[in-house]
Amino acid sequence: MSKELSVPQEETSASRIAEAILGVIGNIPESSLKKSRNPARDSKKLIKGSAVKSSLTAGTLALPPGPLGWLTIIPELLAVWRIQAQLVADIAALHGKTSTLTEQHMIYCLFRHAAAQLMRDLVVRVGERVLVKRASLRVIQKIVEKIGYKILQRTVGKGISRWLPIAGAVGVAGYAYYDTNQVGKTSIEFFGSEITETDESDA
Repeated sequence: MSKELSVPQEETSASRIAEAILGVIGNIPESSLKKSRNPARDSKKLIKGSAVKSSLTAGTLALPPGPLGWLTIIPELLAVWRIQAQLVADIAALHGKTSTLTEQHMIYCLFRHAAAQLMRDLVVRVGERVLVKRASLRVIQKIVEKIGYKILQRTVGKGISRWLPIAGAVGVAGYAYYDTNQVGKTSIEFFGSEITETDESDA
């Protein structure tokens, strides 16, 4: 049976998740894809493949039951985020926006569906345009820390699945599939828009 984390344990776990996120967005993957004549259609094909890959990866890492299952949480998250980060980079490439891809774009595409409220500090939609606020490293770190807490709460809330070898792995795999689809949808919407970099005061 899962146990609630103490405050120090919670802060440590959230910090580890935040560090993992910073590691992923700090190493934006390159894409070998070229600009597409129909980026939305081609992006949807990529999303299907990435969703299946994420699902298989997460499900496999979630197989160990009990305490061993808890030890695989960070590796599982990292593995899925790296697959999703490559998906974001590839969708940006299909839209012809590889050269402008930033850490802020990556954070928004990876976590907007899970932490929409937090993303307002980074991206604002105005009609057909999206305004990306220039943020300092400190601001990005604070946002990532908050995302880390949200992910930790979700993970602990579903922690009982780690004690159910097969059923738990299936649930984790299903969520990874859904999560990757959401990342893909956000990326299509984001890169399909006119992107403008702006100072916070201008936004």
